[in-house]
Amino acid sequence: MKIGIVCYPTFGGSGVVATELGLELSKRGHEIHFITYNQPVRLELLSNNVHYHEVNVPEYPLFHYQPYELALSSKLVDMVKLHKIEILHVHYAIPHAYAAYMAKKMLEDLGIYIPIVTTLHGTDITLVGSHPFYKTAVTFSINKSDAVTAVSQSLKKDTMRLFDIKNEISVVHNFIDLEKYAHKFSDCQRGMMAKEDEKIITHISNLRPVKRSQDVISIFYNIQKEMPAKLMLIGEGPEREQIEYRCQELGILDKVIFFGKSNEIDKILCFSDLFLLPSQTESFGLAALEAMASGVPVISSNTGGIPEVNIHGVSGFLSDVGDIGDMTKNALYILSDPERLATFKANARNTAKKYDLHTIVPQYEVIYEDTLAKCMV
Repeated sequence: MKIGIVCYPTFGGSGVVATELGLELSKRGHEIHFITYNQPVRLELLSNNVHYHEVNVPEYPLFHYQPYELALSSKLVDMVKLHKIEILHVHYAIPHAYAAYMAKKMLEDLGIYIPIVTTLHGTDITLVGSHPFYKTAVTFSINKSDAVTAVSQSLKKDTMRLFDIKNEISVVHNFIDLEKYAHKFSDCQRGMMAKEDEKIITHISNLRPVKRSQDVISIFYNIQKEMPAKLMLIGEGPEREQIEYRCQELGILDKVIFFGKSNEIDKILCFSDLFLLPSQTESFGLAALEAMASGVPVISSNTGGIPEVNIHGVSGFLSDVGDIGDMTKNALYILSDPERLATFKANARNTAKKYDLHTIVPQYEVIYEDTLAKCMV
């Protein structure tokens, strides 16, 4: 198949999943065309089966905000015609599904029919989509898609609750390439980050309020009072400065390492003992899955799709949002006994196996094939 993929080309979960999906599909013999405003951050190698087409947005003084949706729609039309793309897979309802539908209608006038598969990732539904300004457009885009998927059962339920959806929504969970987290390198350099007796706690996010990164600091502060520990913070965001001030106030700044945006997450997770994800909401919890794939147990909130990934008492523990005391108690329970920690590490890795890309990606192939078959009737 010739598949066009539209996504945000960023470090965010939706962009990462879309890119990894395209790369795996290309290995399975499909021709993949990424269509977006920048080359996706995980798209390191272009090949005969992987292509990138940049969406340029001309600047006109007439527009206060430059019309990206219009530029994207036009680019999609041109790429479908030029490369004979058979199906579009768009990640995020707004603006991507909306722009894809406009492109679809323009192509129909030229006698070309292009089906659209829309994948909902979370923010497009729970934050952007539920805003009254965008709700009608999101509903329209989902209902006009030829197939719709959501990355968790929780997100599917939220979508059906928030919008008047007539389309069927299939749940296709996010996935991970377990091979990337096999830690085949001979030395993960743990000694560079912490002393031998120090436990290493890790948190990865965009440091926005919804991630409750302040709770991460509180939990770590409680942990380090009971045992030697270091905190690895990966990511950048609006709360970065506040977190640094808070660490300074608590006297733990020397125990916290700020990595910023990093392309070496697998190496950092290699030497981690525990992962913290106390988010206000998560549609899936891809960061938790990455940790589990590295054999790192997870202390998380029990919100959104996280309970579908992190199994309570097996791969880690779940707590109510904001329950710092319970999260601290569970963290100490895992970390305080070496044998118990080893068991949770093994459980985390085994739990992650069900989300291996070799299991999940074929589900998308079936959706593409079924959608194309329906459209040909």
